[in-house]
Amino acid sequence: MTAVFITATGTDIGKTFLTAGLIRHIRGAGGAVATIKPIVSGFDPGTWENSDPAMLLAALGRPLALEEVERISPWRFKAPLSPHMAGKREGRAIVFQDVVEFCRRSMAANRGVLLIEGVGGIMVPFDDRRTVLDLMSVLRIPAILVAGSYVGTVSHTLSALEVMARRNLDIAAVVVSESEGSAASLEETVATVERFADAIDVVGIPRLAPGVDDHAAFARVAGLIG
Repeated sequence: MTAVFITATGTDIGKTFLTAGLIRHIRGAGGAVATIKPIVSGFDPGTWENSDPAMLLAALGRPLALEEVERISPWRFKAPLSPHMAGKREGRAIVFQDVVEFCRRSMAANRGVLLIEGVGGIMVPFDDRRTVLDLMSVLRIPAILVAGSYVGTVSHTLSALEVMARRNLDIAAVVVSESEGSAASLEETVATVERFADAIDVVGIPRLAPGVDDHAAFARVAGLIG
């Protein structure tokens, strides 16, 4: 079993886009793959078919049913805020150790590749003390950092890498998911991040046309995670 944690420099960067692309590539190559996204905010039960978990289920080829969403995303909040703030609005709190145990059970139950998608960016809080970074630190599995190509992303990406390095996390790759309408090109962004990222592989994924499910970049990232 290979488990990989997919995180990002911020929200709406491209974590689910990458995760779904990797699922399709691995399945297309005949590999076994599963995914969980333990915590979701901005989840509207009335339009759940358009949610991130639904996108992951579609990539997995699993039924688009709310019961399936509950299996891969047990903690769901309606407000598009950090889980900490969204939970307070609903009078619910996340027990950090419960999230850890859910991830560990999922890891133990899978024999292929397990992709664990985080929520928001690396420092998004779960509660008054714990963040996504703390979850990654406890799980101790390789991580992929997803960044955008918008102006300012180089600073955000290098700052995130510095924080992750201080926790001695194994960074499998940085994936730059092309931002819409950026003044900086994808190629320029990848080259700049690569220059400062030491020996970490940096992969750029362009915006794909509607209906395009795969790209050579997904194959490269899949190769980096075994």
